[in-house]
Amino acid sequence: MNESRMPAIGIPRAMLYYRYGALWEQFLQALGVSFQLSPPSSRGILETGTRLAPDESCLSLKMFMGHVDTLVGRCERILIPRYSNYGYTELFCTRYEGLYDQARNIFRSSGQRFITCNIDAQNGSPEAKAFELFGVELGFSARQSRRAWQEASKALKQKQKAEEQSQKELAAKPGMKVLIAGHSYILSDPYLGMPILDCLVSSGAVTLRADALESETARKACAKFSPTCRWIVSEEIVGGVLHWKEKADGIILVSAFPCGPDSMTNELLIRRLKGMPILPLVLDTQSGMAGVETRIESFLDIIRFQRGDMV
Repeated sequence: MNESRMPAIGIPRAMLYYRYGALWEQFLQALGVSFQLSPPSSRGILETGTRLAPDESCLSLKMFMGHVDTLVGRCERILIPRYSNYGYTELFCTRYEGLYDQARNIFRSSGQRFITCNIDAQNGSPEAKAFELFGVELGFSARQSRRAWQEASKALKQKQKAEEQSQKELAAKPGMKVLIAGHSYILSDPYLGMPILDCLVSSGAVTLRADALESETARKACAKFSPTCRWIVSEEIVGGVLHWKEKADGIILVSAFPCGPDSMTNELLIRRLKGMPILPLVLDTQSGMAGVETRIESFLDIIRFQRGDMV
């Protein structure tokens, strides 16, 4: 491929893409920078990522490295933002902070160039400043970069509000409702999470998602429930469960093995939410949908029995 015709930026469609992808894409579009997404997740991408990722990596990180591999040699630079914190009380799991350095090390012999955007408010790089510096590195002025970030931030907030409004409409519908909680990069992933959502829908359940809620609202709900929850994404998952649980007949907690933060927050929810059917689903590289579907069907039967829909 002629490098001059390559997209300037490649974006792995995994991990925090499902949380901030609208922000990254709109930022690049506002600056007129071409970009290319990696293809939708598949078994092949996961198998490649499993071979490449360090030992003891979580399932999501394995999938991420597989997505990076699909972009190597197909774009000028691969964007892997480094999310550390939004302040002293808004921390990200160290997995997100280390993605950029891990990828550069894993693909060090490929000749592929990488680029990052360092969000670290504790050390003088809040999001606005980080994207300003990112734009400057791409060859734009600080003013152009700030304006692009403002547009991108607005687009992300609009997307989040639209998702929350859509969820409110779903919650108002009649019928059995199941609240599914987990990281967006699990639930929205075509290979990992979407088959679970499809199974629920085909079984007649109205499916609600804990991540369909604005960050501030979710974190406030979590603070009342557990003021010591450490990671910002975990806070939002817990807060989303608490916010939507009154609309649901049961809850499914989906996590990727061996996610440390999820192992803590899921146990917290299971222990403290009394009287609510809860199904924990832990996905790994060996997970098959046949077994998952069986567990979901049994779980839905429990909910139907409690609702009086089964004799």
